[in-house]
Amino acid sequence: MTRRPEFDALRGLMLLLMTLTHLPTRFAIPIGQPFGYVSAAEGFVLLSGFLAGAVYMQRQRKEGAAAMRRAAVKRAAKIYLCQVALLAFLFTVIAALGSKTGREAIINLMSFFWGHPWTAVVSSLFLIHNPPLLDILPMYVLFMLASPVLLNWGARRGWLGVFAGSMILWLACQLGLGLVLYEFLAGTFRIRVPVEHTGSFEWFGWQFLWVLGLWMGAQSVTPESKALPDNFPRWLILVAAAVAIVGFSWRHLVGQVPFSDPQLNQLQDKWFLGPLRLLNLFALMVLTMQFGTDLYARLPRLRPLEIIGAEGLPVFCTHLVLSLLALALVGESLPERRLWIDVVILAASLPTLYVVALISAEFSRREAGKPASAGIEGRRTSSQVPGDHLAPNRVACLVQVQRVVAK
Repeated sequence: MTRRPEFDALRGLMLLLMTLTHLPTRFAIPIGQPFGYVSAAEGFVLLSGFLAGAVYMQRQRKEGAAAMRRAAVKRAAKIYLCQVALLAFLFTVIAALGSKTGREAIINLMSFFWGHPWTAVVSSLFLIHNPPLLDILPMYVLFMLASPVLLNWGARRGWLGVFAGSMILWLACQLGLGLVLYEFLAGTFRIRVPVEHTGSFEWFGWQFLWVLGLWMGAQSVTPESKALPDNFPRWLILVAAAVAIVGFSWRHLVGQVPFSDPQLNQLQDKWFLGPLRLLNLFALMVLTMQFGTDLYARLPRLRPLEIIGAEGLPVFCTHLVLSLLALALVGESLPERRLWIDVVILAASLPTLYVVALISAEFSRREAGKPASAGIEGRRTSSQVPGDHLAPNRVACLVQVQRVVAK
């Protein structure tokens, strides 16, 4: 499999946006959701699903379903171990710093741990208690474990049934399926973790993006499949442009909360992946798939972003460590805080991500036995997708999809 630096650059961009959003500085709110009511998290999940679909479908075609399952389970186990390491850091180092500094942000973030330490530790190992900021990797673990089943079903019986089931779960999520199911399970198995401490992301809603990404990735490496569309009807392009312009303008004129009515805000709620948020995302997808190839051809290669994106998991974990440390040491962002403090936080954090990416890349290179001159082009990571054997139009479609998830 050959590297696709475009994918790495997009993942790097999304990791950078997430870092800027999670670090407690005055720049977090202006930078959050920069393209409309769509955040970097949606793009990251969609792209991760795409990469998983491409990589593991290719593994299935070459080595069989059993090999694909083993690879997916191994990846899920690695993500789980990263989550355990982050939890250990939170419950020890950050808890000690929070006790000493008394920062309200850490006190609130770890409120369940302060009141029920052993329950918090044990339940977090079972991916039940998911503290803020540490609630996305558990979702990835389950999505990764489900991927071989979905890919096998799609390859053998078609994707219509997979999408139908995924859409039903998404609709049920909007009606509160997650809360009802959790309360039933908590009562049945006597789980002592309140639902508000299980994490912000509604998994039944976000699985739709992962399934969509899986399908797109699987299509991209299946020779007999039809290429993803790259020439939409004019009316659809105009509608997508209108939706994108409204979303962008609304976000930057009104703010990240579009409505004063909480019930209306559910329509674009991030955690439930509300319908207006999906509409905004789909509009950006149409525009990017239509114009992405020409736009990307004019952009210079950004190797720092490629390196950061290629080492996505260690960089993601590092950005969480930095965010937690900043919250424990300086607290949440306040208007009266001096500007230089926020500048120092960014000046220390962003280069750290790049250094971690370089170190991780070097370890990957040595593990693969590649010469030092191979650089980023010579390594093989989870962000690689097959491409050498693809027809030119399919390669173009892949590039367009890459531009979609950057939004």
